[in-house]
Amino acid sequence: MIKKISIVIPIFNEKNNISALINEIKKTLNKKIVYEVIIVNDGSTDITKEFLSDINKKEKNIIVINHKKNYGQSMALITGIRNSNFDHIVTLDGDGQNDPKDIIKLINNFDEKILFMMVIGNRINRNDSPARKIASRLAFRIRKIVLHDDTPDTGCAIKVFKKEDFLELPFFNHQHRFLPFLFKTFNGKVVSVPVNHRARKSGVSKYSNFQRLLVGISDIFGVIWLNKRITWPILLENNKKINISRRNKNGN
Repeated sequence: MIKKISIVIPIFNEKNNISALINEIKKTLNKKIVYEVIIVNDGSTDITKEFLSDINKKEKNIIVINHKKNYGQSMALITGIRNSNFDHIVTLDGDGQNDPKDIIKLINNFDEKILFMMVIGNRINRNDSPARKIASRLAFRIRKIVLHDDTPDTGCAIKVFKKEDFLELPFFNHQHRFLPFLFKTFNGKVVSVPVNHRARKSGVSKYSNFQRLLVGISDIFGVIWLNKRITWPILLENNKKINISRRNKNGN
């Protein structure tokens, strides 16, 4: 059973959403699990930095990290994960569309015995525009055909995984879009769990559907190239298959 979690939230110009999200996390998780919240401000151009400074002073278990400029969601995630204090990571979007109440549900579906385990949300009733829903389904079909990735909602930001597993994965820009595929590539297991999805209360999305499409196509070719060069050797010892990993090398 997971006892401690680090919740990593990358944000960019989300000053009107992050306060409510933090309050929801506190109401949901207080007295249920030990947690810290790591907010990575990815070069916001509004007053997010100043707003977070006040929160950082008041809340003991909230860590705020500020990027000098906008590096993108994947870089913000790895900054937060590298600076986390606990072994298990929960990721959330900072726009409030992920429901913190689903964190416990995902944790309960996590099996610590499985190497490279990830639990990811599957947004059943999405509160997005029709155009975004269509773009999402198109992206799913392309990934399934090209990458053989049948994860129903790879774009869902709410996830649970081990810090050490994540840090063994090859890192690249836009990596967050392909985490389920990467975990499976490393002989891991990905479990999808139905989660709530809410309408954005404030602000706007940072990507247009056209931008997502262009970036997604180029990223898929890059991931195909990367996948062909990843080898995950298996040793045969005493007629048993043993996966090679950092934990195996340490005898754990």
